[in-house]
Amino acid sequence: MNRMLRVLRVTVSVCGAGAIMATTALRAGPAALPESAQEQSCSAPEYRQFDFWVGDWDVFDVEDPATPVAHTRVDRILNGCVILEDYRDTGAMRGMSFSTYEPAKKMWHQSWVTNRGAWLVIDGKFESGEVVLSGMDNAKAGLVRGTWKAVDGGVRETAVISGDSGKTWKPWFDLMFRPAAESARVKDEKTVAALDTEYQAAVKKNDAATMARILADDFLLVTGHGKNYTKADLLDEARSGRVVYEHQEEISQSVRVIGDTAVVTAKLWEKGTDSSKPFDYVLWFSDTYVRTAGGWKYVAGQSSIPLPAAER
Repeated sequence: MNRMLRVLRVTVSVCGAGAIMATTALRAGPAALPESAQEQSCSAPEYRQFDFWVGDWDVFDVEDPATPVAHTRVDRILNGCVILEDYRDTGAMRGMSFSTYEPAKKMWHQSWVTNRGAWLVIDGKFESGEVVLSGMDNAKAGLVRGTWKAVDGGVRETAVISGDSGKTWKPWFDLMFRPAAESARVKDEKTVAALDTEYQAAVKKNDAATMARILADDFLLVTGHGKNYTKADLLDEARSGRVVYEHQEEISQSVRVIGDTAVVTAKLWEKGTDSSKPFDYVLWFSDTYVRTAGGWKYVAGQSSIPLPAAER
């Protein structure tokens, strides 16, 4: 159960023979199944009962919905047989949980571990739209019970604790999972996509000033025919007005950002005249942008040869 390392989190150390036995059991696992059986082994609808928790979440205390306390990523892994939670609070604590469904007992099992040596194992069922899991907190000699349910486009997780074998319960924590705010990577992808679209529009208008702002000083374009063009070459062409464009736009575009580098893959339609000679073709481009102190800069481009008519 995640979050059990907030103020009242479980603090049981993983050590000694118990940890060795648990590790050995995890490594050994069940007897290997044929590959075809493995692919089908977790296809039953019951394995999807916890899917409402799968997602990229910002986590809030219900009493303070404006201040995130953690970020959590929940994914289905191992052919959908396991739900993996990666929980990172706003401090240095990181925890992970592994949730699996056992058909024979019609139960869910969850193991929770942290980078501070804590662990917890809880079990339970999916009933009335909720997953309810409970287990013994050996550090506190008490029971804990967590409930997950989908609410208002998110997931609410509440936990209670009992010191009298479940006769009475008191609140432990109450958290709300909301879809995570747009990630920095997604923002970068949108920024670079817009910048690349702006660049193509500038080329169409022979807008040398905008092209100069976007192009890096050491920019190099390599065409499918092996010709090289520098930033100065492209600016000189734009200023000359030799090429008049009717079309200079991306038919399709995808952006991938890795750190401070972004690669745009696009299919580009170019139509117009070059020194009064008409041209009309579609080709693929790969544009590389790099983040600099002055913003993203277009540093390299590579184009294919014009595509056959059947592939346009």
